[in-house]
Amino acid sequence: MTLIVRDSAEADLPAITAIYGHAVRTGTASFEYDPPDVAEMARRRADVLAKGFPYLVAELDGAVAGHAYVNTYRARPAYRFSVEDSIYIAANRRGAGIGGQLLPALLQRCEALDLRLVIAVIGDSATLPSIRLHASCGFTHAGSLPNVGWKHGRWLDSVFMVRALGPGAGAPPRDGA
Repeated sequence: MTLIVRDSAEADLPAITAIYGHAVRTGTASFEYDPPDVAEMARRRADVLAKGFPYLVAELDGAVAGHAYVNTYRARPAYRFSVEDSIYIAANRRGAGIGGQLLPALLQRCEALDLRLVIAVIGDSATLPSIRLHASCGFTHAGSLPNVGWKHGRWLDSVFMVRALGPGAGAPPRDGA
């Protein structure tokens, strides 16, 4: 098996949409109820790219097996050096180490942009694979919001994990503002 982590392309959108749609329908990583269509996923991807943020895919043997991106954590200007990550792996490829290659590549791209903090907002405290993946990439637990969402007939927590990038808070950003 050959795994390639690369920038996403418009041609990847059907696979990205299918992977995310499955997560929406069956899991708790997303608090959405209805999977978005390809047009909506294209709009979301375009928003990420317009901000200059990375949107990556993991391609395994010629097929998209996962995707990861960051987007604005919050809109106010003081937050501009902090982003929230999202990572989704195809259901039939989970546990194969794809996230362990995709997330570090995403973090490396974020460091090159002089971003200083990545925030993981993990849907459901029982989502141990995501918590373990983030911990293996240097994220630390930053708190949780108990019972903040209702999906699949139960209350769900949101777990917050964070990882500093580059000098983190130890130095001002390059733009100095």
